[in-house]
Amino acid sequence: MANSSILRITRELNDIRKGSDLSIAVACRDIDVRHVKALIVGPPDTPYEFGFFEFDVRFPKEYPTKAPHVNATTTNGGRCRFNPNIYAQGKVCLSILGTWRGEPGEEWSTAQGLESILISIQSLMSSNPYENEPGFEDANSVDDKILQKAYVAKIRHETLRISVIQRLEEWLKIPFISTNGTTCEAAAPEQPQSYEVYEYDAERDYRESAEDYLFDPFKDLCKQRFLWYYDSYMLAIEKASKLDKDGTKFTQMVFEGGGNSMDGKFHYTQLKRRLGVIRERLDAETKSWAEEGKTLAQKNSSLAVNLLGRFEQIVAAYKQNSSAMVEVELVDGNPFVWQLTLFGKPMTNLDGGLFKVRMCISPRYPDEQPRVTVETPLFHQRVSKDGVLCYVPQQPDDAQSHIEAIVTAIEDESPRYDPRTLVNPEAAQLLWGSAQDKKLYNRKMRRSAQDSVD
Repeated sequence: MANSSILRITRELNDIRKGSDLSIAVACRDIDVRHVKALIVGPPDTPYEFGFFEFDVRFPKEYPTKAPHVNATTTNGGRCRFNPNIYAQGKVCLSILGTWRGEPGEEWSTAQGLESILISIQSLMSSNPYENEPGFEDANSVDDKILQKAYVAKIRHETLRISVIQRLEEWLKIPFISTNGTTCEAAAPEQPQSYEVYEYDAERDYRESAEDYLFDPFKDLCKQRFLWYYDSYMLAIEKASKLDKDGTKFTQMVFEGGGNSMDGKFHYTQLKRRLGVIRERLDAETKSWAEEGKTLAQKNSSLAVNLLGRFEQIVAAYKQNSSAMVEVELVDGNPFVWQLTLFGKPMTNLDGGLFKVRMCISPRYPDEQPRVTVETPLFHQRVSKDGVLCYVPQQPDDAQSHIEAIVTAIEDESPRYDPRTLVNPEAAQLLWGSAQDKKLYNRKMRRSAQDSVD
């Protein structure tokens, strides 16, 4: 039973990792697949948009006969309730987990698994999370509508402050300067939550170990996504700050209280400044990779040698392919900084264009993924205003796969609508707007191609 349970969990983890859902990530330490950390990226067009919400998942030895135990850990140290069904203390109320009463057929079954649990939690993060509260169907008065808007407003603010900003400040060791000028240490890591204790392994109790606490598998992913969604964060602040002025207290909901609430004040001016500091620090971190990479190359480190060898193979392959529309070279001979030159594909909006793309590779690759910037100005739904490119390689540990994904992302003339890949809000709005909007999008892209060779 134990071995079949382990095999089932391992298979589920691999399926999620190989899947195309950019909103869900999972990780575990090799020595303990029964203890999984999961990350849900907040759904677009909700107050949770592009927030980073982490959950601790514990599988009992009877899994899949028994449901796993799930605990929310993005709670500002147990002080913030992000949803009527996600408590400040970490409890996640779902019928399939047995933590909430549901209709017949909604309880746990062996046909369900980790992915279905995470999708169910994600569904709680709706455009109107107030609707998850029992009795919502009767909340139709004018006052109820006002409360619902107030609830959405404070979740949007705290999603940015807690799940995005505090998380990145902690990793980057950025001190927080309050509105009164007081300098504080970087946000302290959230302390381990208290869990319902039960045995899931014959040799170990259900306890948080020091190794579990230090295991932080989503750091690079969140940094990458921050760069993708930076413009969206700023746009959200621009819109919300017009409605909720700095210093205004959050409205308390009728279902909040007793240490299980979301209390605080709006401070969008402060959040905007803190986002800007994080962005500057991440840009500086990316630049530092080049210097660190030079040192590793001089020392002939195994990674530097491997990258150089892979670069030479890729260049040779492109030289043999007469139809290739890309050239690759090293910047200053540094195997950690690659420059791609993309030639605009004929009969497309990019026809005749010449685009420079820089791929900075981390000295800790592939644990840290490359950061890619389109240095030639390009109006594109997958290219941010600052040139950050959103792309997803099929094989993250292979440089060739990165180049192929970069080219595909830029050249795609008929992209599938996926708001999680849209890092230029203005371009995305035009591309999926009216027929006239799309014409304007195409015109702006063609102008980018023309300007690239002027």
